Amino acid sequence: MNTTLKKLSLATTALVGLAGLASAQECGDLSIASMNWQSAELAAAVDQFILNNGFGCNAEIIQGDTVPTITSMVEKGEPQLAPEGWIDLIPEVVQSGLAEGKIVGAANILSDGAVQGWWVPKYIVDANPEIKTIDDALKHPELFPDPEDSTKGAVHNGPQGWGGTVVTAQLYKAFGAEAAGFTLVDTGSAAGLDGSIARAYERQEGWVGYYWAPTALLGKYEMVKLEHGVPLDMEEWKSCTSNAECAEPKKNDWPKDTVQTIVAKSFADSAPAEVMDYLNKRSWTNATVNGVMSWMTDNQATGEDGAKHFLKENEALWMEWVSPEVAEKVKAAL
Repeated sequence: MNTTLKKLSLATTALVGLAGLASAQECGDLSIASMNWQSAELAAAVDQFILNNGFGCNAEIIQGDTVPTITSMVEKGEPQLAPEGWIDLIPEVVQSGLAEGKIVGAANILSDGAVQGWWVPKYIVDANPEIKTIDDALKHPELFPDPEDSTKGAVHNGPQGWGGTVVTAQLYKAFGAEAAGFTLVDTGSAAGLDGSIARAYERQEGWVGYYWAPTALLGKYEMVKLEHGVPLDMEEWKSCTSNAECAEPKKNDWPKDTVQTIVAKSFADSAPAEVMDYLNKRSWTNATVNGVMSWMTDNQATGEDGAKHFLKENEALWMEWVSPEVAEKVKAAL
């Protein structure tokens, strides 16, 4: 190769390298909040893997929690990304942040919303298809025996201090569960609640009580959420259903929580359009997340492990979120 051609070749190589570097830097540095529960840890790890390997970002994961993380995003623009924002827990902060142009909302990462309520094992419903609502279940205390007194049924509640525990106690009163022959069982802790479901399932016994999704437990044990049989009354919910001081609660439905990806406005404005397109598309169901979390729990896996497992096992889903070129880069990194 003569000297002139060699110089041109080197110059071209340098330009290609600089173009690649510019492309990689276009997304830039960002911090992703991993909240202190398993589904949020998984979501943050999936985003980090796809953004870094597919889009050339330099994303790092930091620990957070709903209130301090989203408040910090509104006030300081950091972290740049909260994949699993339970925005109904702090509606005033979220609404003011949106109104002031400090944050933007991306995809509802849980497409079917976070779900709380009263659940029963699927084998109970399979054997008793007439049981669809809370009222239906309360007609059959014999199917849901109290561990301490088999002449009564039992509604299992969560530990003290949980919002769901307050609501379950109020619904227990509203639906007349005591008059129907049920006791309200305090399971004492999250582990106690999980253990009561596991014991019932392993013995194929009846169980009814409070639980929520997404959770690893519901990925392991197939449960059916009971319908409430009445429409949601948000005024009643705020004033009485969720208020332990209200003496005479009425039957009410349980609202789903909106779980949305929150992005700092500064990053949304500077990020490549295809990155924001990904964050606006990236969404999965409770069933999908439950299954991955169950695998993580069984294998004592980290969020990073869970992300790789999800990406390997759910190509058809996540490839809809990105371009074919990005998909190939992600697959090559696995």
